[in-house]
Amino acid sequence: MNVAEWLAGQAARRPNAPALQVGTRVVADYAGFAAAAARFAGHLAQRGVQPGDRVALYLENAPRYLECLFGTWWAGAVAVPVNRKLVPAERDVVVADAGAAVLVTDEDADGWQAPPGPAAPVTRAPGDVAWLFYTSGTTGRPKGATLTHANLVAMALCQLTDVDQVGPGEAYLYAAPLSHGAGLYGLAHVRAGSRHVFPPSGGFDAAEVLDLARAIGDLSLFAAPTMVRRLVRAARERGSDGTGLKTVVYGGGPMYLADIQEALAVLGDKFVQIYGQGESPMTITVLPRADHSGPPERLASVGYAQAAVQVRVCDPDGRPLPAGETGEVEVRGATVMAGYWNDPVATAAALRDGWLRTGDLGRLSPDGYLTLDGRSKEVVVTGGSNVYPREVEDVLVAHDHVAEAAVVGRPDPEWGEIVVAYVVPTDPAADPAALRRELDRHCLRHLARFKRPRHYELVPQLPRNAYGKVQKSLLRSTAKAH
Repeated sequence: MNVAEWLAGQAARRPNAPALQVGTRVVADYAGFAAAAARFAGHLAQRGVQPGDRVALYLENAPRYLECLFGTWWAGAVAVPVNRKLVPAERDVVVADAGAAVLVTDEDADGWQAPPGPAAPVTRAPGDVAWLFYTSGTTGRPKGATLTHANLVAMALCQLTDVDQVGPGEAYLYAAPLSHGAGLYGLAHVRAGSRHVFPPSGGFDAAEVLDLARAIGDLSLFAAPTMVRRLVRAARERGSDGTGLKTVVYGGGPMYLADIQEALAVLGDKFVQIYGQGESPMTITVLPRADHSGPPERLASVGYAQAAVQVRVCDPDGRPLPAGETGEVEVRGATVMAGYWNDPVATAAALRDGWLRTGDLGRLSPDGYLTLDGRSKEVVVTGGSNVYPREVEDVLVAHDHVAEAAVVGRPDPEWGEIVVAYVVPTDPAADPAALRRELDRHCLRHLARFKRPRHYELVPQLPRNAYGKVQKSLLRSTAKAH
């Protein structure tokens, strides 16, 4: 099974159906999309690429990216998508680790010419590698999660089963990097014969998204929580209800309860949350649209296990814990990676008896809903008590004067660690001393005293990596230095 067969099938069944768009302008139908992918496969063959070789894609979000991605699979090669926001030195680490035979850049992709490539995608086995998904590197050197064609098929089918039904008359917007969740979710939309829309800006602009949704209709997208907040703010400012938006799938970081409640109030019943990792992409749990109208404790969760996986919470020795107890989240199933690329030590540490140890801390409710408490390495142990950063962050962002917050531990000779909060104020001109006093009172009202931050660092923004995730490793280093 080669996932590029889905594109070939659409081209055969619906050759004239619109496939690739820039804004409202159609640039290729499905026949043209498949032909471009086949030509790129021919181009790779001319450069000596063989089935199983790795092809690094370092490209801006544009139709050509999808053509190169599916062209890589058409050739039977392994795609190594590299976030275009990475600087060359960071990119080169990934390219070298993957042992890529070819690095495709925008300059290269715009200039390649080749005769028609293979008439059909090269046959691949379900267990053959399709995608090396490099971790974002928030806690260390990036590692390549090895995803097979079977993994990607299971992920796409989970999307269509658990997340959102997709049809040929709909459209999918690539406002987030194709090297991450947006690119992975594009697979299901190829399978469904949907339109693939690229914003003319080349990135995420909330006003542009609202305009495109109104113009195109039935538009869906994957968005990180920061993107959702911007979208809601833009909609509120212009008095929009998000007409034309069908589904916003959000994930990739914590979505605070107050934020999603505001999103629902402004844009309505359009949201689905997913929780996943590169090691089990987009497919650990789902909080479907219907559950967003449920009780607050359910809305604060990340949902229940998707169809192709099992989820459990375990103690450090791998023993499952009862409902309500916090431990490490583990997942097993058809979407879980085969292992880390050329890293048997890391693979052995991450996979235990077929279960992926996510490194995330969470607890299951009696009815199977998972609530995350943070990364295992992020737990702050102060005076012998565990403090989960997410719990403190939830309290902080519920305050009207806090836009964002991140909590880390700082070494302390007396307590072992103390809790430090990095806070982005809603008003940059706010009096720092007064705001710190108010936040301390707020935390004492809502948290046990040992959980409250001992220090509040007011910052204009939180450091983020190329995928938009807060780099807590940098914050911990900063806190340690003070």
